[in-house]
Amino acid sequence: MQKRWVLEQEGSRQQVLQLAEVLQIDEVLSSLLVQRGVNSFEEAKYFFRPDIGHLHDPFLMQDMEKAVLRIEKAILNQEKILIYGDYDVDGTTSVAVVYQFFKKLYDHVSFYIPNRYTEGYGISTAGIDFAAENNFSLIIALDCGIKANDKVIYAGKRSIDFIICDHHLPGAELPQAVAVLDPKRSDCDYPYKELSGCGIGFKLIQAYAEKNNIPWEEVSCYLDLVAVSIACDLVHVNGENRTLAAFGLEKLNTNPSIGLKALMNVAGKSGNYSITDLVFSIGPRINAAGRIDDAKHAVELLIADCTDAAFDNGELINLKNTERKEHDLSITGQALNMIDQNPLMINRRSTVVFQENWHKGVIGIVASRLTEKYYRPTVVLTQNNGRVTGSARSVYGFDLYEALRGCSDLLLQFGGHKYAAGLTLLPENVTAFSERFEQIVASNITDEQLVQRIRIDAELNLNQLTPRFFRILKQLAPFGPENMTPVFITKNVYVSGDVNLVGGKHLKMCVMQDGSPIFSCIGFSLGEQISSVKNSMPLDICYTIEENSWKEQKTLQLNLKGIRVNPDYDI
Repeated sequence: MQKRWVLEQEGSRQQVLQLAEVLQIDEVLSSLLVQRGVNSFEEAKYFFRPDIGHLHDPFLMQDMEKAVLRIEKAILNQEKILIYGDYDVDGTTSVAVVYQFFKKLYDHVSFYIPNRYTEGYGISTAGIDFAAENNFSLIIALDCGIKANDKVIYAGKRSIDFIICDHHLPGAELPQAVAVLDPKRSDCDYPYKELSGCGIGFKLIQAYAEKNNIPWEEVSCYLDLVAVSIACDLVHVNGENRTLAAFGLEKLNTNPSIGLKALMNVAGKSGNYSITDLVFSIGPRINAAGRIDDAKHAVELLIADCTDAAFDNGELINLKNTERKEHDLSITGQALNMIDQNPLMINRRSTVVFQENWHKGVIGIVASRLTEKYYRPTVVLTQNNGRVTGSARSVYGFDLYEALRGCSDLLLQFGGHKYAAGLTLLPENVTAFSERFEQIVASNITDEQLVQRIRIDAELNLNQLTPRFFRILKQLAPFGPENMTPVFITKNVYVSGDVNLVGGKHLKMCVMQDGSPIFSCIGFSLGEQISSVKNSMPLDICYTIEENSWKEQKTLQLNLKGIRVNPDYDI
């Protein structure tokens, strides 16, 4: 698939030069910092040297004092407290953090995770009924609840109070809870707005610990779980999240919790985890528990205090992940066949596929794979209990949520955001929805939006790529949204030596520029370009830079994202 190469604006040229001089670094590195909002020595120091002191006072969050007081009252009066969280990675890590912290202080604490298939997302009536029947009088809801106004009212009728810890956008009215912790509240002055759901839970235990003179070590021991949530919920990795992620990764890579250590064991990687590693290695395994079985098993693993039991549980969850992969591959294959064998579907500007027996737990993954393949807004639908449910994914720049809003009269419910959403409708409306969705997409999407983009941070000559350059570049980590791994473009490079296929579809070669060293390159899934890449032919390449270890030797390697042969235009 042809991709657009888009070079980011480097910011003020004068600012780039001044920062490069102050920090004594290459101008390319300086431009990366300016792009990330770093414009002075002090800001660079803050960026490069995360410190626990950078964390904000948790009591700056609206309702934090109310939340802490209500928990103190519950403990004083020997009330039962239920820690309630969503079934994805952010929800399960949230529950693991808050549950473990309070369980060390107080016996009457339990947790609850709603079932994906019988209860659905967020706070459920069944969950509230469970709390009432088991004499819980306080529910702490994590990573959900900001729009559960009716559920909170229902809980009140059953003599249950709520503390809501959420990071999603509130509705017009807040739920009538004892406390609503959400930095996105219009009346909340908390300085950082992009915490994960687990991050909100972490601020709650930080506040409780500060008010009750509990040592910081009793709070910071959960930062590895917070890092997992930040990575897998794809929240911004800047500001306070950058600090939380940096210290969380440090703990994960030196002294992980027993449960995370078990997951690292089955993933086959013992240390040196990055944000990306968590997204693709740990996150899917945690999610698999809720997708295939019950997410409470993921929480049980994350709160484990026995190594043998944790490793056994880790193996079981890994089996669920294997089962998830099998469903994923099977359904993706069926969906690809449906599209490829239907000329009308191939030529559309959107994709809507429906099969009533597809596994509900993996349709979001399948939607992502179809979007990656065809690069257009995509909806994957299946049927359960007489209702059709679906997951939707979008492409860069196209507002999926607004497109679904235009179909709202055909939907029972929908929710999400610009790039990902969920929906429910009646079986008899599937065809009408498919047609309406296509009409809306075709009328609003541009040709440019239908071509996948590669975001490039800066142009780099290969002779600038020195060991010192790479040492400083690594300090920009942890990488993630709003601080992605830098992608560089280098023009007019030449292939040095042979070009090979690795694993049947990956491109392996070496390149150089006039006066530069030779650099090894790996181009994952770029093998189809092997016939057009020839010795002595000038190429433009875009890539990330990584360290490759082989037989105890480390060398720099270019991880190719795109190749242009005989480019006829400048980026």
